[in-house]
Amino acid sequence: MRTLTVLGIAFLAILDASGPAASAGIPSERNTALEAAVDRCLEAVANLGPDAVDIEEGRNLFNQSCSRCHASNAQTGARHLDVRRMDIRYGDRMPKVFCRTVLEGRVDKGMPSWSGAIEQETISRIFSF
Repeated sequence: MRTLTVLGIAFLAILDASGPAASAGIPSERNTALEAAVDRCLEAVANLGPDAVDIEEGRNLFNQSCSRCHASNAQTGARHLDVRRMDIRYGDRMPKVFCRTVLEGRVDKGMPSWSGAIEQETISRIFSF
């Protein structure tokens, strides 16, 4: 049920983003809030260090929140779900793609928006993994 709610919210956000304000080039409140959330995520991710405790906690959080689709410990054979390849795919843009994808979702690909569903600290720890 929770997934349906998150997907529903993400779907409404997409509809909102395609409304008259978006077509006029005026950012909607949702887009502005999303951009601010992505900026906060990027700042938190940039402040991460190679702390083994954070990485292990990130692995545990990943397995609790993400492994249903991305496999336990991110070890999936499905290339399109393999988050271990993000660095290869996106290079220097990887942190921003990660933050935006987690916060906005990719509903058309089955990835729900986690904005408001999990805390920024949790997202940062997952990133550290």
